[in-house]
Amino acid sequence: MDQVTFQQLGCSDNKHQIGIATLDNTSSLNALTFNMLSQLMDKLLEWQDDESIVCVFLQGAGEKAFCAGGDVRTMYHVMNERDPQESRAFFTDFFTTEYQCDYLIHTYQKPIIGWGDRIVMGGGLGLFAGTSHRVVTPHSRLAMPEIHIGLYPDVGGTYFLNQLPPGIGLFLGLTATPVNASDALDLTLSDYLLLREHRSTVLEQLQVSDWNNDVDSCDIVSDLLETLSYEAVSQRPDSQLLPYLSQIQSACHGEDLTSICRNIQEIKGDEAWLEQAKKSLTGGSPISAYICYRQITQCHDFSLADCFRVELSLSVRCALLGEFQEGVRSRLIDKDNQPEWMFGSVSSVDESIIDTLFTSLWTRDNHPLAGLSNNVRHLSRK
Repeated sequence: MDQVTFQQLGCSDNKHQIGIATLDNTSSLNALTFNMLSQLMDKLLEWQDDESIVCVFLQGAGEKAFCAGGDVRTMYHVMNERDPQESRAFFTDFFTTEYQCDYLIHTYQKPIIGWGDRIVMGGGLGLFAGTSHRVVTPHSRLAMPEIHIGLYPDVGGTYFLNQLPPGIGLFLGLTATPVNASDALDLTLSDYLLLREHRSTVLEQLQVSDWNNDVDSCDIVSDLLETLSYEAVSQRPDSQLLPYLSQIQSACHGEDLTSICRNIQEIKGDEAWLEQAKKSLTGGSPISAYICYRQITQCHDFSLADCFRVELSLSVRCALLGEFQEGVRSRLIDKDNQPEWMFGSVSSVDESIIDTLFTSLWTRDNHPLAGLSNNVRHLSRK
């Protein structure tokens, strides 16, 4: 079952309501299908225009994940079974809807609490990153693992990875390294650490808050989450990336991608996560690595809207190229974990292919995301 369920909790003033959206596809760790994205976007638009809705709470169903990403299994079958024209139409519709939904969350004019418990990866991080109040728990794991499957950090990754401390966004994209709750807070990927049992308390307190017109709704939510966060301090996990911050930043400051990849392999440390990061980079798609490198080095100053416009063309082209299809086959379908990438290393990648991937399929005027504005006011975070 793939759906998003919706609930509206009445507040004690009998005037306002809290909207709850639950990603419900538990058999696939709440992976996002086209149907789910369409449902979520339609309801968020409805709630944004509903004056009685003062806050939105976005969560995942079940105990394992907020959301593990997009529905790449369905994407694989489309890539494998349909002709290029049909595939292009499918992926244009899918990614257009997904990026419109992500953009709506980033620019939403009411507070959205992203309850990022457990797994928050790929498309899930795309949703979570845009919420105005990003909450993690001690068990949260955040990652952009697309290099494993021959894609790249999309869903706004071009924007939010570039908001991280220098070098970190590139490292996370190249290595697919999961970030724990402490590092998510320190690296500004999240805003608050709460305990899982705080969820019901948050909703109850939101229902009895004073939502009169003289009070900023974001301040109400921020104050509540800040107060509860003090109770979670003792359960904050040990930092993982932060002790290596300077090494990572130095490694990712190389003159080209080949030297950066070499620098990452030479980072000193014997932690299991670091060794896995190096293996992920070595075994990941060289084309994905190149795309990520350009996202960080050439798109750093792009607006949110322009980032999504670039990503839409990139994603459709990736779906037609074959690298993405091969990655999903190897990791998720046949599970042999031996993808036959188009190139054996980043040093052997034909950069003209990367140039083509970054060439838009549309003009600016007929682009499916032409309507995204560069001038929308973002709600301020804490």
